[in-house]
Amino acid sequence: MTHCFDPTLLRDYDLRGTVGETLHAADAWALGRSFGTVIARSGGRRIALGYDGRLSSPMLEAALIEGLVATGIDVLRIGLGPTPMLYHAEATQEVDGAIQITGSHNPGDQNGFKLVQRHAPFFGADIQTLGVMAAAGDWESGAGRVETIAILDAYAARLVQGFDGPACRIGWDAGNGAAGPVVERLVQRLPGEHHLLFTDIDGNFPNHHPDPSEEKNLADLRALVRDRRLDFGVAFDGDGDRIGVVDGQGRVIAGDQLLGLFARDVLRKRPGAPIVADVKASQTLFDGIAALGGRPDMWKTGHSHIKSRMKQIGSPLGGETTGHLFFADDYPGYDDGLYAAVRLIRLVSALGRSVTQMQDSLPASVITPELRFPAPEARKFAVIDEVLARLRAQGADICAIDGARVRTPDGWWLLRASNTQAALVARAEAADESGLARLLAQIDSQLAESGLSRGSKGKS
Repeated sequence: MTHCFDPTLLRDYDLRGTVGETLHAADAWALGRSFGTVIARSGGRRIALGYDGRLSSPMLEAALIEGLVATGIDVLRIGLGPTPMLYHAEATQEVDGAIQITGSHNPGDQNGFKLVQRHAPFFGADIQTLGVMAAAGDWESGAGRVETIAILDAYAARLVQGFDGPACRIGWDAGNGAAGPVVERLVQRLPGEHHLLFTDIDGNFPNHHPDPSEEKNLADLRALVRDRRLDFGVAFDGDGDRIGVVDGQGRVIAGDQLLGLFARDVLRKRPGAPIVADVKASQTLFDGIAALGGRPDMWKTGHSHIKSRMKQIGSPLGGETTGHLFFADDYPGYDDGLYAAVRLIRLVSALGRSVTQMQDSLPASVITPELRFPAPEARKFAVIDEVLARLRAQGADICAIDGARVRTPDGWWLLRASNTQAALVARAEAADESGLARLLAQIDSQLAESGLSRGSKGKS
């Protein structure tokens, strides 16, 4: 027996598709056979498995288990919960790998899989290898067993291990995602006053989409913080590995800004340490890390890329603009929005400032949010190659580590292909509005030369 995945399912740092179109139960079964074979051939035997609150997740879990056990792999089911709970299980249980079924922050009709092998992300060329194995039916066979454990309370306890923060008044928005039940247990272990929103898991996401990197999804949290006059508020994405933050005035603190705040504390304890941030991050972040005596390291966007880079260079802290934050000082180094929330409370004590005062202390610049616009899946990477070729011919100042990040006298702009959606992503930062307008005009010019625009769906 063989299986052919839809090529769009196999992404750079995970697998993701639309259920019933590019993602089916048969894909989950074949993934179990292929990834299970990789684990078996590396000398492993057991995999931890979790899933998020999407309506399709139980169906995919059942098919995935069937494929894994048919390969001879034992499955440790941890059940419904956020992705960091799965990472916690992988770090603490006797397993050789792990899979989380999750669509992360994507629309509700999408789902996918995040993979871990021996405490490291499984991504890039390794994911493409799974497709080659499935197409050839190159699978081991056996009869694995299934065990189910309850780990939610142990995970919640780990989040507050060594807690030394103050009693704050906090709003928590789980967005009906998988983090909700953990939030309910977590606040019982923390001092202070806590106000919860949408902690019941509902794959229809009836209140708002769980993507805290988009300001419109923080409207309920901002209203709660303002109405109750709370110190700050936190929100999570669908699988709980990303955080969004608003201060006591309801102002959003972006992911790269949060990373800069955490760097202030980490670099006091680890002078000169490298801090990793993705290519979309503000230049004020990289400059701020350097000013603190740290070593800023610009790297590829994507949770797998950041985690791998941190291990490679021994970094105690990393993050992405989207709110993935990675602590490897007194935590295992994976992205965990819930732990980031706990660390933010602790940061109030460490820096001796409220979250609102921290926001006031951030350097000013004129920067766009992440600009995301549709581009054909089969075309998006080719567009970036075309842009890079033109820029190189012009002698532009380019960082091509992930797309095209271009420095000009006005500031910088970025254009890259999304690894999770049929989209291009842009961002720009300047000293003033006129400079920003010139940067955006450069992006628009490059897109036009490739037959696309920020305001259209583009041409195939």
